[in-house]
Amino acid sequence: MIEPTPLRMRVLLPVANPATAEELVRVAASLLDPKAGTLTALGIVEVPEEMPLSEGAARARQARRLLQRVLEYGPPGTRIEPIVRIGRRAADGILEVAREEGSDLVVFGWAGTGGHGMPRPGIPAAGADTAAAAPAPGRRQRKKPAPPPVEHVYSPTIDAVLRDAPCDIAVVKQRGTGPWRRVLVPVRGGPHAELAVRFAAAIAERDGATLTVLHLLPSGASAAVRAQAEKALVAFVRRFAPEGAESVVRETSNVRSAILREAASADLLVMGASAVDAGNELSLVGSLPEEVAERASCSVVVVRTRERIGRQTFEQLAARADTLAAVERAAEASRSVPARVDRWFGESNFHHGEYDDLERLVALKERRGLTVSLVLPALNEAETIGPIVARARRDLIERVPLVDELLVIDSASTDDTVRIARDAGARVILHPDVLPRYGSYRGKGEALWKSLYETRGDIVAWCDTDVRDWSARMAYGTIGPLLEEERLQYVKGYYQRPIVEGGILREGGGGRVTELVARPLVNLFFPELSGFIQPLAGEYAGRRTLLESIPFFTGYAVEIGHLVDALERVGLAGLGQVDLDRRVHRNQDLEGLSRMSFVILQAVMRRLEERHRARLFAELGSTMKLPRSDDDRLSLEVIELADHERPPMIRIPEYLERRQAGGAVPDPLGIG
Repeated sequence: MIEPTPLRMRVLLPVANPATAEELVRVAASLLDPKAGTLTALGIVEVPEEMPLSEGAARARQARRLLQRVLEYGPPGTRIEPIVRIGRRAADGILEVAREEGSDLVVFGWAGTGGHGMPRPGIPAAGADTAAAAPAPGRRQRKKPAPPPVEHVYSPTIDAVLRDAPCDIAVVKQRGTGPWRRVLVPVRGGPHAELAVRFAAAIAERDGATLTVLHLLPSGASAAVRAQAEKALVAFVRRFAPEGAESVVRETSNVRSAILREAASADLLVMGASAVDAGNELSLVGSLPEEVAERASCSVVVVRTRERIGRQTFEQLAARADTLAAVERAAEASRSVPARVDRWFGESNFHHGEYDDLERLVALKERRGLTVSLVLPALNEAETIGPIVARARRDLIERVPLVDELLVIDSASTDDTVRIARDAGARVILHPDVLPRYGSYRGKGEALWKSLYETRGDIVAWCDTDVRDWSARMAYGTIGPLLEEERLQYVKGYYQRPIVEGGILREGGGGRVTELVARPLVNLFFPELSGFIQPLAGEYAGRRTLLESIPFFTGYAVEIGHLVDALERVGLAGLGQVDLDRRVHRNQDLEGLSRMSFVILQAVMRRLEERHRARLFAELGSTMKLPRSDDDRLSLEVIELADHERPPMIRIPEYLERRQAGGAVPDPLGIG
């Protein structure tokens, strides 16, 4: 006998209606290896052909919110990964994710009844005819006209997935929420029957149910035939079911009726697909399972192993080849940079409001066994650092333990920044004191690089400290997507940026370097990053495994460098951005913006040369000449503005030694 569970390592569950998904999650979870199995809950947003895929961004956010309910249904220890996919057709999205995730099984919900009384699993859920099915009391029932022919056995989406699925399929028609006490599996042999028994065994073991494996013989079978069938069934059950499973052989003149009679005393019926009816192109799992599923009083699961191409006409094979070629051409088109960016913008564009349930984020953090470090880089921020530290400590540590470590890394401030930050409850480090063997450069990027050495969190979030209206959303907004979606490695914030001019707050005036320098450069040379709304924003978070593996520019170029290098390492799918609403901060004068632009241009040129492995520019200047004039003098001031570049932190021996030593994250409140 083989071990019946765990049956599957990776299960994909397309979710049309989270309100009815609880039992589907329980069914799928019972098939998982609790140590290594993953259940992916998939939400699909369909965007019409005439609209860009990025138009689905708002609906994708709604879909992610709905999927949060699905996460609550998982039994303890079950890993549920939510994914929202935007596309033209739901079936294409399901097939694509199944291939990307290497899914072993796709589980569909069953909704409504199709033409000819055939059950139709739904994406989206059908279920609109239930109330109309029963006539009003006392009213004479009229004979219903014959139903019109149907184009699809189930729905266009599920039919398409059934035809081209790269893995096994299970379709669940729910009639009750369980737990199930008796599970019935009628079998005739073959791969579908093996899958059905193993599927049913896993569910029975989870619920402590009785498992009955049923084999039907034609009426009047001889004693020898019956004895042979019983012996074969016992051997089959011993191989694919757990000890204690019941083997039953019955004789019948009507297989469908016999199965329905046995199912009347069962809570769950699991059937393998039968031979597809010759000439019936609509029947994808065989007419018998479809008819039984329609009439059974208990919950029904129909399973089918991945398709094997059998005897087909040359015309059918040619048509299939043409279809696959068309799908491949569409997939190739979708891989073009504009199409990738358009789709990424819709799927990976989050809003901080999706993560304002901080207790849920803490539960996610604990479930994944992660720690979080929040780093606040500062230079002469005495006016703003105190309230920021106090709010971060109060909202993210004391009220809810989302942040495990709070660090202010100071770049040798000459005002009271350090004292104020310590008084507010932060651990404060001066970046020139970190890794002194390697020297120290001026600049924000240098502080961020050294903060990696001083922190231990699995996720590191950075927030600017020149912000006058700082809120905890600046931190949890970028941390949340990383906790929820394991595909993401780096998340960037964006926001409305009003500007203060002459003491007056004016909307929409901020982000001048972004609009005049960074955005044109990105669109010209790194178009995959063109969907980032504010590539230079100072609020972002990343996984340590990524951050420690990329170099850091030491000054203004650190943000653009992060995006270019992270894209190179994890691809666009590993990046995300989140709407943080609004941010008011100290604005630089025009000369300061000019210096920033100069350094950013240098960094982009350097990355271009590295990417193309060629010297593209004969001379790349590192000094900037600024004209100075007064009443009787005109001159040029020469300023050295070149950003230095720190190597990936993982290459620093002291960091490696500390990393390998491990140890707990320091007490965020400094009292441990």
